[in-house]
Amino acid sequence: MKGPLPQLTRLVLTDGGLETDLLFNRGIDLPYFASVVLLGTAEGRAALEAYYRPYLELARRLGTGFILESATWRASPDWAAPLGLQQAELDRLNVEAVELLHRLRAEFAGDALEIVVSGCVGPRGDGYDPGRIMSVAEATDYHGHQARVLASAGVDMLSAITMNNVNEATGIALAAAQVGLPIAISFTVETDGRLPTGDSLMDAVRAVDEATGGYPTYFMINCAHPDHFAAVLRDRAAWTQRIRGVRANASRCSHAELDAMTELDAGDPVELGRLYRKLLDVQPQITVLGGCCGTDVRHVTAVAEACVSLPNA
Repeated sequence: MKGPLPQLTRLVLTDGGLETDLLFNRGIDLPYFASVVLLGTAEGRAALEAYYRPYLELARRLGTGFILESATWRASPDWAAPLGLQQAELDRLNVEAVELLHRLRAEFAGDALEIVVSGCVGPRGDGYDPGRIMSVAEATDYHGHQARVLASAGVDMLSAITMNNVNEATGIALAAAQVGLPIAISFTVETDGRLPTGDSLMDAVRAVDEATGGYPTYFMINCAHPDHFAAVLRDRAAWTQRIRGVRANASRCSHAELDAMTELDAGDPVELGRLYRKLLDVQPQITVLGGCCGTDVRHVTAVAEACVSLPNA
């Protein structure tokens, strides 16, 4: 797309919990939670298109912008072998994930609907457990591969989703700088509002900004219920102004509880919408609204309808 990212000046929606929706609501098997494998078949590509379309229709109906996030959260190099793929095959699936988004944008975009194509980058390991923490240099090198592949496919920006430690988030930001793309860094937090490493959200945002010269275009929070982080955002401060997006879970459960679940906890979409509205009343700079685990188009609809009347919409 040409020009500045629309989410910097207006309300923009994005999707919900892609993997949990496909797995629990639609009965589609996702090995290792990797939705990128769906790009390998016509049926899989059709399932992804069917997933994205209602969100685009919602954004068009409500007059917001929209961020199309690629199905590449679990598609960095370490996941090739577990998925039974050669690296070149996984790279090609990354490209095809972006190509699908470009086709959808060509179909839906217009003067009334600005659509951003974003390349999604996930953590090297588990989203909930930082495990062995890489050095910043190692993280930059590791994530640089996928960043280059997504950049070659023509994404407008990158989104680092479910970041659970500062070094990896910093490395991805530096990898984005190497390919000249804007990036949103989205941290996940535990029920106490802190990263799984114990770092506060404030310290994490400040550390990434300090290490990268403030390179991230903005920060986000994802894969946690608003009750888990609302208290952290109860005051307006310089660091909170860097947070422009929320992709919350439907469930109030902890990450450990979610990991053990065999059935989806879809929470209450209407209540979730009210909680987002309360967040935006305190932090009106938040302009990117979507969902994470357990959410689907019902939740994003409730969130959007609760928030579209706010001034920044």
